[in-house]
Amino acid sequence: MTDFKPILFSAVQPSGKLTIGNYIGTMQYWSQMQNDYQCLYCIADLHALTSLKKSKNLQKSIFDTLGFYLACGLDPKKSIIFVQSHVYHHCQLNWILSCFSRFGELLRMTQFKKNRKIDGNNFQHVNVGLFNYPILMAADILLYQTNLVPVGKDQKQHLELARKIACRFNSLYGNIFKLPAPLIRNFGSKIMALLEPSKKMSKSDVNKNNVIFLMDDIPSAMLKIKNSVTDSDLPPKIYYNTQKKLGISNLLEILSATTKKTISVLEKELDGVMYSEFKKIVADSLSKFLSKLQKSYFSYRLDETYLKKIVFEGAIQAKIKSEETIKKIHSILGLTTFF
Repeated sequence: MTDFKPILFSAVQPSGKLTIGNYIGTMQYWSQMQNDYQCLYCIADLHALTSLKKSKNLQKSIFDTLGFYLACGLDPKKSIIFVQSHVYHHCQLNWILSCFSRFGELLRMTQFKKNRKIDGNNFQHVNVGLFNYPILMAADILLYQTNLVPVGKDQKQHLELARKIACRFNSLYGNIFKLPAPLIRNFGSKIMALLEPSKKMSKSDVNKNNVIFLMDDIPSAMLKIKNSVTDSDLPPKIYYNTQKKLGISNLLEILSATTKKTISVLEKELDGVMYSEFKKIVADSLSKFLSKLQKSYFSYRLDETYLKKIVFEGAIQAKIKSEETIKKIHSILGLTTFF
């Protein structure tokens, strides 16, 4: 990696199965990004603890996620690929930034309000890690003097908080942190549920027919597309409009990602095509994509020695980069080491 390239940071939790939404939103761009930026790709295992069940095998999930990182084209010779908990500076900066954060700011986080399950204002059973999640995310990003963060439209609020915390710190101690900017794509930043296209596709959805998982068997994935919601327009017309054509637009985004064709090209190609035929085209394209991705995934996933080598070397590189920021902050705050 060359030092003059902007720094890009991206992270994925290993807490559950990856979906076609994860791929379309960020992962499909990773291969090209590592040629344009200094890239750090983090497997955010500490974030996963907020929803971890006792029976969950976190180490297996980490390797599963890393397998998909590599299958999507990440090259450890071009990018730093590491596990979050292997670089203890994340936790150090998390605590420091928490002292520059506001309770009200965290309380207003959309994701926290959405995920908390409380009765009225009774917070006694709320997971503190879930509440503090955005500060650790800010630490992840600011630790590496990040310039760009690929995010979906629904995640932009967390990045705005990171910028706000950084500005608060900088106003007291000078320009210590770079202010990261969001990298949001015009298409694919928010893939919707197949049967309920008014809500985001989520791996935690109770109805699994709403979700295409990257490890779905091919017949199952094709059936989910076949049963997906379109609309009742007569005559049927296929075009992109997220206000009037939610289901159609969602399928167009999936087709665009799996064929590498732009939405505008697809709209012309699909002019006059019936919805049933359109869904067959999407399903066929998706099946070819998943078959190729899964084959590549297993070729990496079966070699755990290689996977361990990648995250070991990645952690060393990440520690070297993060050490610069931590030493500077410790010096400014008077956190002196005497040994």
